[in-house]
Amino acid sequence: MTIHSLDVEQARSHFPILATGYIFADNAGGSQAAKEVVDRISDYLLNTNVQLGADYSLSVQSTQRVLVDGPREAAKLFNAKSPDEIVFGSSSTLNLENLARGLENDIQPGDEFIVTGEHEANVGPWKKLAARKGAIVKIWNATPTVPENPYSVKLKIEELLPLITSKTRIVAFTACSNILGSVVPVKEVTKAVREKAKEQGAKKVEISVDCVAYAPHRFIDVQDWDVDYCVFSLYKVYGPHISVLYVRASALEHSVSKIVHHFLDVPNVAYKLQPGGPGYETVYGTTGVIPYLLSLTPANDLRASFDAIAVHEQALIKPLMAFLLDPVQKARGVRIVGDEGVSLDRVPTISFVVVGQKPLKSRAIVDVFDKKGGIGIRYGHFYAYTLVDELAPKLETDDGVVRISLVHYNTVEEVQKIIGVLKEILV
Repeated sequence: MTIHSLDVEQARSHFPILATGYIFADNAGGSQAAKEVVDRISDYLLNTNVQLGADYSLSVQSTQRVLVDGPREAAKLFNAKSPDEIVFGSSSTLNLENLARGLENDIQPGDEFIVTGEHEANVGPWKKLAARKGAIVKIWNATPTVPENPYSVKLKIEELLPLITSKTRIVAFTACSNILGSVVPVKEVTKAVREKAKEQGAKKVEISVDCVAYAPHRFIDVQDWDVDYCVFSLYKVYGPHISVLYVRASALEHSVSKIVHHFLDVPNVAYKLQPGGPGYETVYGTTGVIPYLLSLTPANDLRASFDAIAVHEQALIKPLMAFLLDPVQKARGVRIVGDEGVSLDRVPTISFVVVGQKPLKSRAIVDVFDKKGGIGIRYGHFYAYTLVDELAPKLETDDGVVRISLVHYNTVEEVQKIIGVLKEILV
């Protein structure tokens, strides 16, 4: 397989704001929107901004853009079988809340949900559904991988499998942590879960995967993964502020009840989980994401684009990790939170804390960057509240970690500037 190199300058040309020289290093919170996306939003609002579903020509065109073109292109980002498996919502949290509501009639008291303590979007809805229906919640906790670094936590399959019983109904986990940066082998986890559940005699197990922190960096393949539900936010994948949820066709037919207006005759398509109309212009804006991604390599193939992205990301990870893991920094008290490795098994979302005899608050580190200007990074728990709250030795949850989150339009030169500021702080 040929892996094409990424032309970073060509990629950056799709984001005019990058020409200002500002370094965007909070991309896990939200990437920049590609020009193709913005042009479509503008085109929709200027030229086809009418209500959907009417017979006049402009409404027909608008309906095509929102209800046909949007789901069709989003389905490609999941490698879903059909656009009928795609739900749009204002956020991933809302999409999963609506999914949980749609599953209420299919959940029984005593059913067991297994969740991770990470991104709350794929944790909170299941906890609340369990409380409403008398189900039981179990936590698949991340645990340390490096003995001398208690914060080097990672999800391990061998610690998930003992949680599975004959009562297991939902397994909800992240494909990539928005703090730890480690990529979870979704296909391997799903296969292991299904095999163990079958051994235990579980009647029905469905799997929900949070790809919010995964989608900007790797190709999603829900068919190959064999998952039932999958979600991510387009505003973290070079698109507008909207989320897409994949719901497997069999789940739409056998598990999910409609939550739209009672008088709507909705067949077993994803629209049954989409109460109210989506943001029309933002749905159409999402159709600009794939043309942008395809422009990144001459292969005109999404997988090839994400392969090129992954390779470039390693060039971003290496110098930053080398600095943070240097013996001098370790002695200073710097500890990576998450995977300490540099490989295709992690993305350039890098979190750390400063502990020891001369500890530094995460907020204090970010304050220095803010005062200097020109570089945007953040501190906190990043909606992975449970994960940060349970790290030991204990951290202040609201202060959390320092997170530097890069994507493919960042450059090695930008990484060096970030390291330059860190050198001034970590003395």
